[in-house]
Amino acid sequence: MPITAEHIRETLDEYLDAHPDEKWRLASIPELLDATADLAGRKEFRGHVTAGAILADPAGRVLHVKHRALNRWLLPGGHLEPDDTSLLAAAQRELTEETGITASVVIPAGHRPVHIDAHHIPANPAKGEPDHRHFDFRFLFRTSADVVDLQTEEVTAAAWRYADTIENETLRTRVLVALR
Repeated sequence: MPITAEHIRETLDEYLDAHPDEKWRLASIPELLDATADLAGRKEFRGHVTAGAILADPAGRVLHVKHRALNRWLLPGGHLEPDDTSLLAAAQRELTEETGITASVVIPAGHRPVHIDAHHIPANPAKGEPDHRHFDFRFLFRTSADVVDLQTEEVTAAAWRYADTIENETLRTRVLVALR
């Protein structure tokens, strides 16, 4: 069963219960849900949900991938698919697709996102996409495995970097606390 608006709202509510100071920053998500926007669909250009994975190894390093289209080092993740059953499962699927690291060697650190990021995505005329927003529900995972096979259509490289190098300050702090 595809990810529903109810699941997105429940996951967001659980996240905001733990981080009520972020309610103002993520206010557009419930507003769009109230307006019956299909936040699970990538054609909702007012904004749509994506799923991200923060994969940590035993040394406290976090896997980064170089995104082909944006030419930037990012955390694994991407758009939801109709077969995804939850946001957590979507994050794990994206991780496996982009790195080849199977779900059998990855352990979720919890069922609640460690961070939800709202960010702008520039227009992509080649895909017929105007500029829009992503609401990236990011989940923390642990593994002792290494990258197996990069999805070269989307990712050009992978690198393990210490968690204290994560750009987003809020995400960096939460990951460092979780890895203690």
